[in-house]
Amino acid sequence: MSDTARKPVALGVGAGDAIGAAFARRFAAGGYSVAVARRDAAKSAALIGEIETNGGTAKAYSTDARDEAATVELFDAVERDLGPIDVCLYNAGANARFPILETDADMFRKVWTLGCFGGFLAGREAARRMVPRGSGTILFTGATASMRGGPGFAAFSSAKFGLRAVAQSLARELGPKGIHVAHLVIDGGVDSPAIHARRRATAGDDALAFPEDSLMNLASIAEAYWTLSQQARDAWTHELDIRPFVEPW
Repeated sequence: MSDTARKPVALGVGAGDAIGAAFARRFAAGGYSVAVARRDAAKSAALIGEIETNGGTAKAYSTDARDEAATVELFDAVERDLGPIDVCLYNAGANARFPILETDADMFRKVWTLGCFGGFLAGREAARRMVPRGSGTILFTGATASMRGGPGFAAFSSAKFGLRAVAQSLARELGPKGIHVAHLVIDGGVDSPAIHARRRATAGDDALAFPEDSLMNLASIAEAYWTLSQQARDAWTHELDIRPFVEPW
């Protein structure tokens, strides 16, 4: 049996360049073979190269998280290529803000399908493979919008509220079967290129900086996922909320 086959496997669905990539780095550093799935696998080439250069095992997959057949195919491919999936993270979602008068039905449906329905598909497929083995961890990325709706976030909040309900339902159903299901509420800004770009667009100042530690470091978020995945089953956390020290809540 090869070294790759002996490693536990972590799959990140919706693994972009921010949280998803940080998840991949942390689990690769922890000895996992890592699979990252996004619309265009080629965009993860640098990440895969980085992990492999550091001695890890990683593979990128192109998929549409909203499509049932594509999701089934993804899980089959990962288990065929890397081995049984031990940890699955659903991280896909469209943090889109639209005034209600400008939110058409198609946009609402797209945001909900990616943010909630895709999570159901990934959770179900992970469960189908983990339950017969009696072990595994399924993680879901939540947000402030998982807990309360805000102006302009009718679509996004409905998706995140729904995903939280999916996570709770899976936790209650699958926990007795040995599957740990956890929902991580990321309540605050994430230190990523996207949020800096939005800040510059709003402030009109390329040099404008955020106060120290007022944004969440990607490595800190990845560490929270790692901690959840390593918990003993006599003390599982289902929901964990994390935020910067300056965040009002």
